[in-house]
Amino acid sequence: MTPTTHVQRTAVVTGAARGIGAAVARRLAGDGLAVGVIDLDEADCAETVEAITSVGGAALAVAADVADEAAVTAAVARIAAAFGPPTVLVNNAGIGPRADLVDMTTQQWDTVLGINLSGPFFAARAVCPHMVTAGWGRIVNMSSISAVGDVGRVDYASAKAGLIGFTKSLALQLGPHGVTANAIAPGFVVTDMTRASARRLGLSFKEFRYRAEQSIPVGRVGLPDDIAHTASFLVSPGAGFVSGQVIYVAGGPVD
Repeated sequence: MTPTTHVQRTAVVTGAARGIGAAVARRLAGDGLAVGVIDLDEADCAETVEAITSVGGAALAVAADVADEAAVTAAVARIAAAFGPPTVLVNNAGIGPRADLVDMTTQQWDTVLGINLSGPFFAARAVCPHMVTAGWGRIVNMSSISAVGDVGRVDYASAKAGLIGFTKSLALQLGPHGVTANAIAPGFVVTDMTRASARRLGLSFKEFRYRAEQSIPVGRVGLPDDIAHTASFLVSPGAGFVSGQVIYVAGGPVD
């Protein structure tokens, strides 16, 4: 099923103040969607919103902690009031601190799963009724190659693996309503998170990036726009027969 002329193309992108989320928001706006830009601090979203509106696009910054159910519900309602019911959701917000298992606190575990897994649940639950009513929708959840295992981040890996199961379950449940759900699993992408990883390892980002490039078949690391291009396809009308899939955007195969 393709969207009919009365379906407003409104997207919600979480964690969109910078990095991958910002790139996705800009790309979807370039594709003609109005974009609700969600992040912790509304002021932090100003650059993303300006990049969209300065070229004639429509964007709205909304502050919300995605781990807060009420805040997510209110954010989606505000975006719907501004642009019409959202039929595209990109769950990108996430954190990935490192800690060995024995040093990981219960608070860190709960925080990481709250943002990376509960957040997408809250957002999907808030947006889903709009998609079902429209008879059309696209959900993209940002997983990671860490879902197959990551030393020092059992919390992050668990959340990203759980997100894959969540995505496949959404695809099964929402498919009859014209809604697809897919996951993108990025590899090494130049973001604040990978820069922070370099600092934790005591490496310059240049050295950290160089080491990563040596293990990537295409010979380079990823950029936020690489992920945005994939998201653009997955939320397009032409991707209506792609659902429940995990797309590894990692410069090569992932075991």
